[in-house]
Amino acid sequence: MNFDLNENQLMIRDMVRKFADEHIAPFAEHWDEEESFPRELFDKLGALGIMGMTTPEEYGGSGLDYVSAALAIEEIARHDGSAALTVASHNSLCSGHILIAGNEEQKQRFLPKLATGEHLGAWGLTEPGSGSDASGMRTTAVQKGDRWIINGAKTFITQGSVGQLAVVLATTAPERKQRGITAFVLEKGTPGFSVGKKIRKMGMRASDTVELIMEDVEISDANRLGELNNGFIDTLQVLDRGRIGIASLSVGLARGALEESLKYAAQREQFGKPISQFQAIQFKLADMATEIDAARLLVMRVATLADAFAKTGRNFTREASMAKLFASEVAMRACDEGIQIHGGYGYTREYPVERYLRDAKLMTIGEGTSEVQRMVIGRSLLDGL
Repeated sequence: MNFDLNENQLMIRDMVRKFADEHIAPFAEHWDEEESFPRELFDKLGALGIMGMTTPEEYGGSGLDYVSAALAIEEIARHDGSAALTVASHNSLCSGHILIAGNEEQKQRFLPKLATGEHLGAWGLTEPGSGSDASGMRTTAVQKGDRWIINGAKTFITQGSVGQLAVVLATTAPERKQRGITAFVLEKGTPGFSVGKKIRKMGMRASDTVELIMEDVEISDANRLGELNNGFIDTLQVLDRGRIGIASLSVGLARGALEESLKYAAQREQFGKPISQFQAIQFKLADMATEIDAARLLVMRVATLADAFAKTGRNFTREASMAKLFASEVAMRACDEGIQIHGGYGYTREYPVERYLRDAKLMTIGEGTSEVQRMVIGRSLLDGL
């Protein structure tokens, strides 16, 4: 196994690191405090090609591999989880679903503006009454000729109010439960398609999160994404790739907490010497660094498998769940220890570690909770018996 990054991957990592240092780090605290979505940031990231990282060049994207995309998300998350979440969800969920299930006309129609960041994309699976259990979905799509009438509501939708379009899952054959779900692309301004309440969150406060409301939304069959009743099957593929982004984001948050803790421990003096010289602090830092490296290796493994999928056809669902599960829980531990190292100051907003902890909690919930990941891994292991 080769652990070395190639020249292009190193270039992407260093470019995004420099950008994040200059354009994200100085403003992340303000965005969080104001709960403001920094739209101009994503115009800049679009110009760098980051908003279309894994979109092929023929559709206006950068055509990067998943390893490069994971590195880019980590570098952004190191300073701001909200910005990284926007980049990850835009690429892997909305654009990713269109790439996986869309026909050529749909790809040509939607992907170029998503890839440049001119348009932001949302993705709607979760509802007020259904999360991990998609069979409880209540949003319906009823066909009338070559048109569809969609009614329902989605919640916890990232980029829901700032996006120009959303991929929305709806039940088209309720009696078939998960195997009766279809995806549709809904465009902003379509009559009956509106934004509900803004979701007030513990963390990721600069990420746009809202409810989406659909009241007799009428769209053409040309906006149906993928085969009829196959939306949930496609969604499983979307989530496998999306979990690479969430795992990368988790590594970035954990790394940010470690780097802030290293700086603080070297500067903070107690009993006449920097606290970094105390073994108790060194052990905390050592455990943080070791777990972060282990999480990153799991991310690199699944990203490599995703890159090879077109050639090998090998499923990487288990590896995606392992990376997402471990990295998200490492992020929580690392951020919690970061606050402990900072002592009382860690509990204040004077230092960013408290924001990292608030942001990290979502990583154990979004795109499949830790409990769901363990179910996926466990079933995969038992299937192999």
